[in-house]
Amino acid sequence: MSTPPSPPSGPGHTWPPPSPLPVWAPPPGHGPQQPALNGFALASLLVGLLCFPPLGIVFGIVALVQIAKKRERGKALAIVGLAVSVAMTGALVFTAGRVATALGDRFDTLSAPPEVEGELTDVDDLKAGDCFNVEGADLLDERPLMYRIDCAEVHHGEVAATKRLDTVDAPGSDEADRASEETCWQAQDAYAMDTWALPDYAEMFFYAPSRQSWRQGDRVLLCVIGTTEQDWRGSLRNDSGMLKPEQAAFLRAANTVDFVMSRPPEDDVEEALQEHQAWAREVHAALGEEVKVLQADKARPGMEKAVPAQLKEIETARTAWQRASQAKTPAEFDRQWSRALGAMSASTEQALRGAYGLSMAIPEWREDGRTDPEDPDAGPGGGPSSESV
Repeated sequence: MSTPPSPPSGPGHTWPPPSPLPVWAPPPGHGPQQPALNGFALASLLVGLLCFPPLGIVFGIVALVQIAKKRERGKALAIVGLAVSVAMTGALVFTAGRVATALGDRFDTLSAPPEVEGELTDVDDLKAGDCFNVEGADLLDERPLMYRIDCAEVHHGEVAATKRLDTVDAPGSDEADRASEETCWQAQDAYAMDTWALPDYAEMFFYAPSRQSWRQGDRVLLCVIGTTEQDWRGSLRNDSGMLKPEQAAFLRAANTVDFVMSRPPEDDVEEALQEHQAWAREVHAALGEEVKVLQADKARPGMEKAVPAQLKEIETARTAWQRASQAKTPAEFDRQWSRALGAMSASTEQALRGAYGLSMAIPEWREDGRTDPEDPDAGPGGGPSSESV
């Protein structure tokens, strides 16, 4: 048995202190575990942003409660998710309210009894000779609801023609509108040939396809004579089938003259002299066709005075139009234009129409000449004014 060594003797000699006890440490990489990420926090953000915002609010609240109890991670994520869900819910409620209001207004419009006489009719089902009413007598509405009614009753419009468009221009362009207007003027002149018999407040309207309906294959152009300013009963139809052959022949020629004269070039004479010269040649030719008709009728009973008087004025006007077509300057063109218009009086034409048995009521657009050279847009030329919709 061994004995521990004796402590060193002498002053300053003591036993060394005992060694510290060993301390246990975990292996490297095995530190204290972080709290788990709360699943509802992440779900709140994803659901609120991408799916159903109200559910995201619920998930956000549940996440905050669980995080506080379980000391989990994701508090900031839950707050962001809750805020996003609240914002998206507000936007959803606002949008739904707008949609509901719009649908409600539409439903009220469709369900409320119309304050207009007639039977609601699809535009595509209307045909030439049909009369109709529109709500508020607003024929300028782009696509008004039309209620077909007997022409013997008060009505707002009468269909002069339905035409299929062949133009390649897009709907709404200036070229397309001009083509539609010209088509409907010519259709109206064929439907109501005696333009002097139309009431002064009658207007020509046309309804062309919209860009959307055009893409869907809509090519129908609706030409309408509107009479909304006053109560009007009866049909305005007065076509070749309702007239004597000589009446129809004269009106066809006279309406062609009015139509051509009402379509001068859009630019001023100073800017487009050649275009105006070409237009003058067209007027000269149209008047020549009217001369042929009148010469064939001058021997008819009752035509002995009226026809020669009209022929004399037409020949004077044709001479001026011919000189206008050869004018060297815009000023000379204007002088010949004015002479041509001044050569033909409304009173002479009034007597001629009376001889043919047609209306003798001089319309407003004819009292001061067919087209004023100082203001080409002032006179409608072939009849009452036109409106596009």
